[in-house]
Amino acid sequence: MAEQSRRPGRPRDTSINERALAATRELLVQRGFDATTIQAVAEHSGVHASAIYRRWSSRIELIEEATFPGLSPLSVQPTGDLRRDVRRFVRAYLAAFSAPASRAAAAGLIAHHQASGRTRPPEFYLRVSARPQFQEILRAAPPCSVDPAVDPDDVFDMLLGAVLRRTLLPSVPTRQRPVERTVDMILRLLRPLGSEG
Repeated sequence: MAEQSRRPGRPRDTSINERALAATRELLVQRGFDATTIQAVAEHSGVHASAIYRRWSSRIELIEEATFPGLSPLSVQPTGDLRRDVRRFVRAYLAAFSAPASRAAAAGLIAHHQASGRTRPPEFYLRVSARPQFQEILRAAPPCSVDPAVDPDDVFDMLLGAVLRRTLLPSVPTRQRPVERTVDMILRLLRPLGSEG
């Protein structure tokens, strides 16, 4: 029996994700967190709501991916110089959280997760987290520069707290050289006991 020729389906529109994410960021800045709904994103982007729901199961997931997509691996590629790499990471992380859409979304996302009480699997958060890049930097550090007894997740959580404080509470007086102060704090947490510098 001759094999039936398959007619190609409609090609997938690769711009849908980009259009929906860009519209989400624009709406967050223009109208705020509460007004950034799937329907509003659909109207603003010209993407049908059903196409958005096929990619993101809720507006929260859409907002998270639009505002906190993690850091580009290229922007924080480890060099093996721990101080330099941590400094580059902190700068990139602050820039990501300081973007207007991220600042507009952060408080609403935190409030939503606190109110929902729903936990998600860790792998979900990894796709919108810079934690993997931070761990890569620590793995590339010179021998004996990171205390093996220190949990890198604890250090990352403290760094995240410092970044959130700086971006969500801009009214708190800022100190001189905030990036260097944060880098110094992180390096002290990582340094093996009894080592200098």
